[in-house]
Parts: sequence; C-alpha cells; structure tokens
Amino acid sequence: MWSEWRKSTRSNGGGACVELSSSASAFRVRDSKNVAGPALEFPGRAMAIFLAGVKRG
Repeated sequence: MWSEWRKSTRSNGGGACVELSSSASAFRVRDSKNVAGPALEFPGRAMAIFLAGVKRG
C-alpha cells in the first residue's frame, strides 16, 4: 500500500517541486505540476542512498 503524496516542507509553494509517496519497500516521485502524469519508482535502498547524498549537499 502506498502512502499519500507529500511535498517537501521546504517547498516554496511556487509549483516547481516534486512529491513523494512510499510503501514498505519502495518510493515514488512525481512532478507536483503534473499529478496525473507518470511517477518514477525506486527501491527503498536506492532512495535512502539518494536522500543521504542530498543531505550531504
């Protein structure tokens, strides 16, 4: 089961952001301006590595 879509708390509200949804083993990412469009799906481990890199800058 997938969670609700959510935006970053750092989103400026200008519409130029992505939204995330998660399940027990994966994450989905979509363009917040095109909610009916496609979503990218990543295994949980890949997303954890990506987010760690983002936090490091």
